[in-house]
Amino acid sequence: MSTIVTRKAKTPQKTVRLAIIGTGGMAGNHAKRYQEIPSCRVVAAVDVNRERVTAFAAEHKIPTVYTAVEDLLAWGEFDAVSIVTPDAFHAKLSIQCLRAGKHVLCEKPLALNHADAKKMVAAAKKAGVINMVNLSYRDWSAIQGVAQVIAAGKIGDLRHVEANYLQSWIPSKIWGDWRTTSAWLWRLSTKHGSRGVLGDVGVHIVDFATFPAGPIKSVYCKLKTFAKAPGNRVGDYVLDANDSAVMTVEFANGALGTIHTTRWSGGHANRLYLKISGTLGSVEIDSDRSTNSYRICVGADLDTASWKEVACKPTPSNYARFIKSIRTGVQDQPDFARGAEVQKVLDACVASSDTKSPVNLK
Repeated sequence: MSTIVTRKAKTPQKTVRLAIIGTGGMAGNHAKRYQEIPSCRVVAAVDVNRERVTAFAAEHKIPTVYTAVEDLLAWGEFDAVSIVTPDAFHAKLSIQCLRAGKHVLCEKPLALNHADAKKMVAAAKKAGVINMVNLSYRDWSAIQGVAQVIAAGKIGDLRHVEANYLQSWIPSKIWGDWRTTSAWLWRLSTKHGSRGVLGDVGVHIVDFATFPAGPIKSVYCKLKTFAKAPGNRVGDYVLDANDSAVMTVEFANGALGTIHTTRWSGGHANRLYLKISGTLGSVEIDSDRSTNSYRICVGADLDTASWKEVACKPTPSNYARFIKSIRTGVQDQPDFARGAEVQKVLDACVASSDTKSPVNLK
């Protein structure tokens, strides 16, 4: 919610020239969202697959294509990049672009581990450029509204947090058949750079809970991979990445909580839920109901367990925040430091599951 001035622009930059690195999966959404911003122009696309990047550029009317980031950087006629590659390439590509003085928005998770995420933070700080991680649910006005409720003390001192992120694309075909689509199969395979449901969407629900509730002090996590195919394999994809994660956490403010996520929850295409309870009441978001309003129970409503729906003002998207930050020189959230903070929690979850014991975050 707060902004940090990282550099002072002498004059506002009129138009930001942006390159998209990685043209599968979410890249189409990036292109569309950036092209909705008058002060942004998508000038190049990069992908190791020439056929894919050529088709992507034609679809989105992007004039320049490359199959290597090195060639993009040698060309240099751009100001910023949006990195939409598989997770394993986030750190290397971000650092390459940062060292070239380019502003970077990177898809989540920021890196595969906290050590790499810290290197990205250091590279961004050294470069003195705008850096953001695409924790896309920050775009929902409901979570911005809840963060304001907590910051204002409207529900008092926090006592309990309940958060979950539920998907159903393994038992269903709600987003297509994952067994025949590389865009989904790689998310189930550590060999292909996936950290499982924990790294893919656990990153979102950890941010969703801690953005308003504050940092986590300790975590006790159980990760599990269920059988999904004969031999747990589809072609070249070994399906060994976790697909369910359950965390019991203690927040720095003393509140206790549960955070969990799975790909097995039939009936929920993509549902995020958050309830934060304090000494003066509770506040709740359920994305299956609304992403631009929240429910709150405080004051006299506590004695009757009554809830009120509160509509929230629209909030700028991360894409709009990124472009505005470049134009003004004022770093907005969520930045790489925030991405690294969330990654530290994810690393602790892996360590906790491996050792079957709680992990304290220092």
